[in-house]
Amino acid sequence: MGRVEPIDVRHQATERVIGVYLLDTADGPALFDCGPSTCIGALKAGLFGRGLELADVRHLLLSHIHLDHAGAAGSLVREHPELQVHVSAIGAPHLIDPSRLERSARRLYGELFDPLWGELLPVPEENVHVVGERVLGLDCFPTPGHASHHVCYVGEDGTLYAGDAAGVRIIPGRHVIPASPPPDIDVEAWYGTLDEIERRGPERLALIHFGVADDVADHLATTRSQIRLWTERVGSGMSQDEFVAIGRAELLAEDGPDASDTYEKGSSFSQSWEGLERYWRKRREPSTG
Repeated sequence: MGRVEPIDVRHQATERVIGVYLLDTADGPALFDCGPSTCIGALKAGLFGRGLELADVRHLLLSHIHLDHAGAAGSLVREHPELQVHVSAIGAPHLIDPSRLERSARRLYGELFDPLWGELLPVPEENVHVVGERVLGLDCFPTPGHASHHVCYVGEDGTLYAGDAAGVRIIPGRHVIPASPPPDIDVEAWYGTLDEIERRGPERLALIHFGVADDVADHLATTRSQIRLWTERVGSGMSQDEFVAIGRAELLAEDGPDASDTYEKGSSFSQSWEGLERYWRKRREPSTG
């Protein structure tokens, strides 16, 4: 297998924000994640650059159903009805009927929803496949923390297709952001996910935001420490404005002044505060059991 490189779908007309991966499987070409509908043109251009058209892609492997990873799934299947979509059991119903997902996202993004994400179409139930432990020759396993419906895949070449489970890092940058948007951040589960990734000993991490990390041990250690740091900050009562300001300052100090815009388009500091604030609020609510 050749070098693993993302197809840049140029989200918000910006390079290195969202990348998806083309895989060779025993049942033909597959994509790992697809980006939002606003990026379909760039996705097709990236496939063409690799000698393929959308109709050549037989499978779509989804890490989870957040719109930056899976928003275009229904639109792609409408155009290419033979495309088979693989997703977790938790995520599958929301692909088949994305109305609840869309309502939630529209509340979060308001008037920015359409220019950011475009149309969100249902995937026909017959095209949706719930993943098991093996999918098209890849290992597959649950990786909750960032989202309850997150899964990762591992190829025979040692590439772990990480989605958001290992954070956001714009390669060749060094800084790692543990993207933690609402509604279902679970810090303890995320630590368990990192343990499971380490146990599997991948040779590289294919990150959607953005690029391939070959320094797996260092990257995962940094992700773990950043999750702990960010969780402690919000848990101590740090305000959203202060959290965002410190996060940006640390990013700029490590990766330079050109990093902020790209990172924030891949992962909003303010949304991460909101997700962690909700995590703490749920933990502190009195049990009704």
